[in-house]
Amino acid sequence: MKTAVCRNLTRNEVVAGQVEIAAGMADRMVGLMFRKSLEDGRGMLITRCAAVHTCFMRFDMDAVFLDKGLRVLRVIHRMRPWGFSPWVHGADSVLELPGGAAAGLLESGDRLELA
Repeated sequence: MKTAVCRNLTRNEVVAGQVEIAAGMADRMVGLMFRKSLEDGRGMLITRCAAVHTCFMRFDMDAVFLDKGLRVLRVIHRMRPWGFSPWVHGADSVLELPGGAAAGLLESGDRLELA
């Protein structure tokens, strides 16, 4: 799986130093399921996605819904295991971060970059 650094261009801050990009069907289907944790500074971008679940997960996560231009549409903080997000209109991908990582760092309207 490819990785990238995610930066918040609006705030000029690094969001995550290592983001796995789940672009293939199998990677998108599995996502973060069955992992024991997600370390600080890491994340996963699920492409072609407008809703997520946390079934089979063992930790809380933040879900950041992005449009095609990587603009933040919605942030759901600390999704607990076995939860379901709503479908987010206009979302093209979801950035999954450790629970609490998005607080004070990301909000609707922010523009991100993956490089």
